[in-house]
Amino acid sequence: MKLLTFELKEQERIGIQEEANVYELVKLVDLYNEATDQNVSLVNNLDELVVNNDKTLPVINKVWTWAKENPDKVTEAVYRYEDVKVLNPVSRPGKVVCVGNNYMDHCIEQNVEPPKQPMIFSKWPSCLTAPGEAIELPEESKQVDYEAELAVVIGKKGKNIPEEDAMDHVFGYTILNDVSARDVQFADVQWVRGKSYDTFAPIGPVIVTKDDIEDPHHLDIKLELNGERLQDSNSKHLIFNIPFIISYLSKGFTFEPGDIIATGTPHGVGVFRDPQLFLKSGDTCKIEIENIGVLENPVR
Repeated sequence: MKLLTFELKEQERIGIQEEANVYELVKLVDLYNEATDQNVSLVNNLDELVVNNDKTLPVINKVWTWAKENPDKVTEAVYRYEDVKVLNPVSRPGKVVCVGNNYMDHCIEQNVEPPKQPMIFSKWPSCLTAPGEAIELPEESKQVDYEAELAVVIGKKGKNIPEEDAMDHVFGYTILNDVSARDVQFADVQWVRGKSYDTFAPIGPVIVTKDDIEDPHHLDIKLELNGERLQDSNSKHLIFNIPFIISYLSKGFTFEPGDIIATGTPHGVGVFRDPQLFLKSGDTCKIEIENIGVLENPVR
Protein backbone atom coordinates (compact mmCIF):
# COMPACT_ATOMS: atom_id res chain seq x y z
CA MET A 1 0.00 0.00 0.00
CA LYS A 2 0.99 3.58 -0.65
CA LEU A 3 0.00 5.50 2.49
CA LEU A 4 -0.06 9.28 2.56
CA THR A 5 -1.17 12.32 4.51
CA PHE A 6 -3.17 14.88 2.58
CA GLU A 7 -5.25 18.00 3.04
CA LEU A 8 -8.71 18.49 1.60
CA LYS A 9 -11.10 21.33 2.46
CA GLU A 10 -8.60 22.53 5.08
CA GLN A 11 -8.72 19.20 6.90
CA GLU A 12 -5.76 16.86 7.34
CA ARG A 13 -6.51 13.24 6.43
CA ILE A 14 -4.73 9.96 5.78
CA GLY A 15 -5.25 7.82 2.75
CA ILE A 16 -4.14 5.18 0.31
CA GLN A 17 -2.93 6.19 -3.14
CA GLU A 18 -3.74 3.85 -6.00
CA GLU A 19 -2.69 5.16 -9.40
CA ALA A 20 -4.50 8.50 -9.92
CA ASN A 21 -6.84 8.11 -6.92
CA VAL A 22 -6.60 8.71 -3.19
CA TYR A 23 -8.87 6.78 -0.82
CA GLU A 24 -9.55 8.45 2.52
CA LEU A 25 -8.87 5.79 5.13
CA VAL A 26 -11.06 6.93 8.00
CA LYS A 27 -13.98 7.35 5.60
CA LEU A 28 -13.36 3.84 4.25
CA VAL A 29 -13.51 2.53 7.80
CA ASP A 30 -16.87 4.25 8.34
CA LEU A 31 -18.26 2.80 5.10
CA TYR A 32 -16.92 -0.64 5.99
CA ASN A 33 -18.60 -0.50 9.41
CA GLU A 34 -21.92 0.55 7.87
CA ALA A 35 -21.84 -2.20 5.23
CA THR A 36 -20.65 -5.04 7.45
CA ASP A 37 -22.15 -4.09 10.82
CA GLN A 38 -18.65 -4.05 12.29
CA ASN A 39 -17.17 -1.54 14.74
CA VAL A 40 -13.52 -1.13 13.81
CA SER A 41 -11.71 2.18 14.26
CA LEU A 42 -8.56 3.86 12.98
CA VAL A 43 -6.48 6.87 14.02
CA ASN A 44 -6.48 9.78 11.59
CA ASN A 45 -2.75 10.42 11.85
CA LEU A 46 -0.02 8.63 9.90
CA ASP A 47 2.61 9.16 12.61
CA GLU A 48 0.39 7.35 15.13
CA LEU A 49 -0.55 4.74 12.56
CA VAL A 50 3.13 3.86 12.00
CA VAL A 51 3.96 3.89 15.71
CA ASN A 52 1.03 1.54 16.45
CA ASN A 53 1.22 -0.42 13.20
CA ASP A 54 0.88 -3.80 14.90
CA LYS A 55 -2.72 -2.76 15.69
CA THR A 56 -3.49 -0.42 12.78
CA LEU A 57 -2.18 -2.43 9.80
CA PRO A 58 -4.56 -5.39 10.33
CA VAL A 59 -7.47 -2.92 10.31
CA ILE A 60 -6.22 -1.20 7.18
CA ASN A 61 -5.60 -4.48 5.36
CA LYS A 62 -9.09 -5.74 6.21
CA VAL A 63 -10.83 -2.53 5.17
CA TRP A 64 -8.72 -2.07 2.02
CA THR A 65 -9.44 -5.63 0.87
CA TRP A 66 -13.16 -4.99 1.33
CA ALA A 67 -12.96 -1.64 -0.50
CA LYS A 68 -11.29 -3.20 -3.54
CA GLU A 69 -13.96 -5.89 -3.63
CA ASN A 70 -16.78 -3.31 -3.34
CA PRO A 71 -15.77 -0.28 -5.43
CA ASP A 72 -19.40 0.81 -5.86
CA LYS A 73 -19.73 1.26 -2.06
CA VAL A 74 -16.70 3.50 -1.54
CA THR A 75 -17.10 6.21 -4.17
CA GLU A 76 -17.63 8.95 -1.59
CA ALA A 77 -14.21 8.16 -0.08
CA VAL A 78 -12.32 8.52 -3.38
CA TYR A 79 -10.60 11.68 -4.61
CA ARG A 80 -8.38 12.45 -7.55
CA TYR A 81 -4.73 12.67 -6.52
CA GLU A 82 -4.41 15.96 -8.39
CA ASP A 83 -7.26 17.46 -6.35
CA VAL A 84 -5.67 16.99 -2.92
CA LYS A 85 -2.72 18.70 -1.26
CA VAL A 86 -0.14 16.10 -0.26
CA LEU A 87 1.56 16.74 3.08
CA ASN A 88 4.56 15.14 4.81
CA PRO A 89 3.70 11.46 5.17
CA VAL A 90 5.16 11.69 8.68
CA SER A 91 5.96 14.85 10.61
CA ARG A 92 7.39 13.85 13.97
CA PRO A 93 10.01 11.09 13.59
CA GLY A 94 12.09 10.63 16.70
CA LYS A 95 15.25 10.28 14.61
CA VAL A 96 16.33 11.00 11.05
CA VAL A 97 19.53 8.99 10.62
CA CYS A 98 21.55 9.37 7.43
CA VAL A 99 24.29 7.29 5.80
CA GLY A 100 27.02 9.12 3.89
CA ASN A 101 29.04 7.82 0.92
CA ASN A 102 26.91 4.69 0.67
CA TYR A 103 26.85 4.30 -3.12
CA MET A 104 29.91 3.01 -4.94
CA ASP A 105 29.28 5.34 -7.89
CA HIS A 106 29.14 8.33 -5.49
CA CYS A 107 32.53 7.34 -4.02
CA ILE A 108 33.98 7.02 -7.53
CA GLU A 109 32.84 10.52 -8.53
CA GLN A 110 34.63 11.91 -5.43
CA ASN A 111 37.74 9.80 -6.07
CA VAL A 112 37.60 8.45 -2.53
CA GLU A 113 37.87 4.96 -1.14
CA PRO A 114 34.52 3.45 -0.11
CA PRO A 115 34.05 3.55 3.67
CA LYS A 116 34.90 0.42 5.63
CA GLN A 117 31.96 1.04 7.95
CA PRO A 118 28.88 3.23 7.55
CA MET A 119 29.44 7.00 7.79
CA ILE A 120 26.61 8.25 9.99
CA PHE A 121 25.14 11.70 10.57
CA SER A 122 21.69 13.04 11.37
CA LYS A 123 19.20 15.62 10.16
CA TRP A 124 16.86 17.33 12.60
CA PRO A 125 13.20 16.33 12.16
CA SER A 126 12.37 20.05 11.96
CA CYS A 127 13.84 20.20 8.45
CA LEU A 128 11.24 17.81 6.97
CA THR A 129 9.12 19.48 4.32
CA ALA A 130 6.20 18.31 2.19
CA PRO A 131 6.01 17.52 -1.51
CA GLY A 132 5.42 20.70 -3.46
CA GLU A 133 6.70 22.94 -0.66
CA ALA A 134 9.71 25.15 -1.33
CA ILE A 135 13.31 24.37 -0.41
CA GLU A 136 14.36 27.65 1.20
CA LEU A 137 17.91 28.81 0.40
CA PRO A 138 19.65 30.20 3.52
CA GLU A 139 21.45 33.53 3.15
CA GLU A 140 24.68 32.19 4.62
CA SER A 141 25.13 29.47 1.95
CA LYS A 142 25.96 29.82 -1.73
CA GLN A 143 26.37 26.09 -2.33
CA VAL A 144 23.06 24.34 -1.65
CA ASP A 145 23.05 20.86 -3.18
CA TYR A 146 20.54 18.07 -3.81
CA GLU A 147 20.75 14.36 -2.93
CA ALA A 148 18.14 11.78 -3.99
CA GLU A 149 17.78 9.07 -1.36
CA LEU A 150 15.74 5.98 -0.59
CA ALA A 151 14.49 6.30 2.99
CA VAL A 152 13.46 3.51 5.34
CA VAL A 153 10.65 4.01 7.87
CA ILE A 154 11.09 1.92 11.01
CA GLY A 155 8.00 0.08 12.28
CA LYS A 156 9.23 -1.94 15.26
CA LYS A 157 11.26 -1.02 18.32
CA GLY A 158 14.64 -2.70 18.61
CA LYS A 159 18.14 -2.64 20.09
CA ASN A 160 21.04 -4.94 19.14
CA ILE A 161 19.02 -6.23 16.19
CA PRO A 162 20.55 -9.24 14.41
CA GLU A 163 21.08 -8.59 10.72
CA GLU A 164 18.91 -11.55 9.79
CA ASP A 165 16.00 -10.04 11.75
CA ALA A 166 16.46 -6.44 10.64
CA MET A 167 13.79 -6.38 7.94
CA ASP A 168 11.20 -7.34 10.56
CA HIS A 169 11.75 -3.82 11.95
CA VAL A 170 10.95 -2.06 8.66
CA PHE A 171 7.51 -0.52 8.13
CA GLY A 172 8.06 0.80 4.64
CA TYR A 173 9.93 3.09 2.28
CA THR A 174 9.73 6.66 1.04
CA ILE A 175 11.80 9.29 -0.80
CA LEU A 176 13.98 11.89 0.90
CA ASN A 177 15.98 14.75 -0.61
CA ASP A 178 19.05 15.24 1.59
CA VAL A 179 19.51 18.93 0.75
CA SER A 180 22.94 20.11 1.85
CA ALA A 181 24.63 23.49 2.26
CA ARG A 182 28.06 22.31 1.12
CA ASP A 183 30.06 25.40 2.14
CA VAL A 184 28.59 25.24 5.65
CA GLN A 185 28.95 21.44 5.80
CA PHE A 186 32.65 21.47 4.86
CA ALA A 187 33.51 24.54 6.96
CA ASP A 188 31.96 22.97 10.06
CA VAL A 189 33.85 19.69 9.49
CA GLN A 190 30.85 17.81 10.95
CA TRP A 191 27.78 17.67 8.72
CA VAL A 192 24.68 18.17 10.86
CA ARG A 193 24.21 21.96 10.67
CA GLY A 194 24.81 22.18 6.93
CA LYS A 195 22.24 19.47 6.31
CA SER A 196 19.57 20.53 8.79
CA TYR A 197 18.40 23.98 7.76
CA ASP A 198 14.62 24.27 7.75
CA THR A 199 13.13 22.67 4.58
CA PHE A 200 16.34 20.69 3.91
CA ALA A 201 14.59 17.30 3.97
CA PRO A 202 11.73 17.13 1.48
CA ILE A 203 10.03 13.77 2.03
CA GLY A 204 7.25 11.72 0.48
CA PRO A 205 4.90 11.72 -1.23
CA VAL A 206 3.92 8.32 0.22
CA ILE A 207 5.16 5.55 2.47
CA VAL A 208 5.04 2.26 0.60
CA THR A 209 4.57 -0.63 3.02
CA LYS A 210 7.38 -3.15 2.80
CA ASP A 211 5.15 -5.95 1.48
CA ASP A 212 4.66 -3.92 -1.71
CA ILE A 213 8.39 -3.70 -2.51
CA GLU A 214 9.87 -7.08 -3.27
CA ASP A 215 13.50 -5.96 -3.07
CA PRO A 216 14.48 -2.48 -1.85
CA HIS A 217 17.99 -3.17 -3.12
CA HIS A 218 16.91 -3.15 -6.75
CA LEU A 219 15.09 0.17 -7.29
CA ASP A 220 15.87 2.76 -9.95
CA ILE A 221 16.57 6.18 -8.40
CA LYS A 222 16.64 9.37 -10.47
CA LEU A 223 16.82 13.11 -9.91
CA GLU A 224 16.03 15.89 -12.37
CA LEU A 225 16.77 19.57 -11.91
CA ASN A 226 14.64 21.78 -14.17
CA GLY A 227 13.97 18.74 -16.35
CA GLU A 228 17.64 17.76 -16.74
CA ARG A 229 18.57 14.29 -15.46
CA LEU A 230 21.46 14.67 -13.01
CA GLN A 231 21.27 11.48 -10.93
CA ASP A 232 20.44 8.09 -12.43
CA SER A 233 21.32 4.94 -10.53
CA ASN A 234 19.89 1.94 -8.73
CA SER A 235 19.82 0.92 -5.07
CA LYS A 236 21.71 -2.25 -6.02
CA HIS A 237 24.82 -0.03 -5.83
CA LEU A 238 24.42 0.52 -2.08
CA ILE A 239 27.66 -0.35 -0.29
CA PHE A 240 25.95 -1.24 2.99
CA ASN A 241 22.50 -2.76 2.58
CA ILE A 242 19.46 -2.00 4.71
CA PRO A 243 19.64 -5.03 7.07
CA PHE A 244 23.31 -4.31 7.78
CA ILE A 245 22.65 -0.60 8.42
CA ILE A 246 19.80 -1.32 10.84
CA SER A 247 21.79 -3.95 12.72
CA TYR A 248 24.93 -1.81 12.83
CA LEU A 249 23.13 1.28 14.12
CA SER A 250 21.01 -0.62 16.64
CA LYS A 251 24.16 -1.60 18.51
CA GLY A 252 24.46 2.03 19.58
CA PHE A 253 20.89 3.20 20.01
CA THR A 254 17.34 1.93 20.14
CA PHE A 255 15.22 2.24 17.02
CA GLU A 256 11.65 3.38 17.60
CA PRO A 257 8.66 3.10 15.26
CA GLY A 258 8.54 6.17 13.04
CA ASP A 259 12.31 6.68 12.90
CA ILE A 260 13.70 7.32 9.42
CA ILE A 261 16.94 6.11 7.82
CA ALA A 262 18.14 7.91 4.69
CA THR A 263 20.30 5.29 2.96
CA GLY A 264 22.61 7.54 0.92
CA THR A 265 22.74 9.16 -2.50
CA PRO A 266 24.18 7.97 -5.84
CA HIS A 267 26.54 9.86 -8.15
CA GLY A 268 25.64 13.12 -9.85
CA VAL A 269 25.40 15.58 -6.96
CA GLY A 270 26.18 19.19 -7.77
CA VAL A 271 29.31 19.71 -5.69
CA PHE A 272 31.26 17.02 -7.55
CA ARG A 273 30.17 18.00 -11.06
CA ASP A 274 32.50 19.89 -13.40
CA PRO A 275 31.51 22.67 -13.39
CA GLN A 276 29.81 22.57 -10.00
CA LEU A 277 26.06 23.02 -9.98
CA PHE A 278 24.06 24.31 -7.02
CA LEU A 279 20.39 25.05 -6.42
CA LYS A 280 19.12 28.55 -7.16
CA SER A 281 15.82 30.32 -6.63
CA GLY A 282 13.30 29.30 -9.30
CA ASP A 283 14.67 25.78 -9.76
CA THR A 284 12.51 22.67 -9.56
CA CYS A 285 13.95 19.50 -8.05
CA LYS A 286 12.25 16.20 -8.93
CA ILE A 287 13.16 12.77 -7.53
CA GLU A 288 11.67 9.50 -8.73
CA ILE A 289 12.21 6.11 -7.11
CA GLU A 290 10.83 3.00 -8.73
CA ASN A 291 7.66 1.61 -7.09
CA ILE A 292 7.43 4.60 -4.72
CA GLY A 293 6.65 7.67 -6.79
CA VAL A 294 7.79 11.22 -7.46
CA LEU A 295 8.89 13.87 -4.96
CA GLU A 296 8.97 17.35 -6.51
CA ASN A 297 9.88 20.64 -4.81
CA PRO A 298 10.51 24.18 -6.01
CA VAL A 299 13.52 26.13 -4.77
CA ARG A 300 13.18 29.61 -3.31
